[in-house]
Amino acid sequence: MQKFSVLIAGRHATSISLEPEFYQELLHIAACKKISRNELITYIDETRTTENLSSAIRLFVLNFYKESTPK
Repeated sequence: MQKFSVLIAGRHATSISLEPEFYQELLHIAACKKISRNELITYIDETRTTENLSSAIRLFVLNFYKESTPK
């Protein structure tokens, strides 16, 4: 588990704790969407349904890949 400093909505500095694998996938998703890491985290923060931002990020990454996998 590692801590990463992020900026939400361009004004709110905070840190998140993620496994390196989840962080790398978060960066990959941001690159695929052609947005910055902080823009993606801001989106996740604005749409999350859990209290914890780090958990919301993990769920977002999981759901991104679940939705992109053919059933």
